[in-house]
Amino acid sequence: MFQQDGAPAHRAHDTVAFLDRESHDFIPPTLWPPNSPDLNPVDYSIWSVLQENVYHSRITNFEELKTRLTDEWPQLDQSIVDAAIGQWHRRLHACVHF
Repeated sequence: MFQQDGAPAHRAHDTVAFLDRESHDFIPPTLWPPNSPDLNPVDYSIWSVLQENVYHSRITNFEELKTRLTDEWPQLDQSIVDAAIGQWHRRLHACVHF
């Protein structure tokens, strides 16, 4: 599943069309609260680790970025994913009661 937030670059027509076409279970920005990194485990926990591994050296084009992301994702330690998922309910509860 891939969720999208309301960031301007994420709402761009071409971006939404691409993700809708390429992702099996895409949640578009119109169905997700804007500015809600607390509700997205990838934003609050996983992306920083993945980003560090992907950007270890300069990326010159989209295909290289796609390849690195595809190569690095399976190498991500499952405990990082599990910890992010474990925090999700608490974060969701905090956002609802804010």
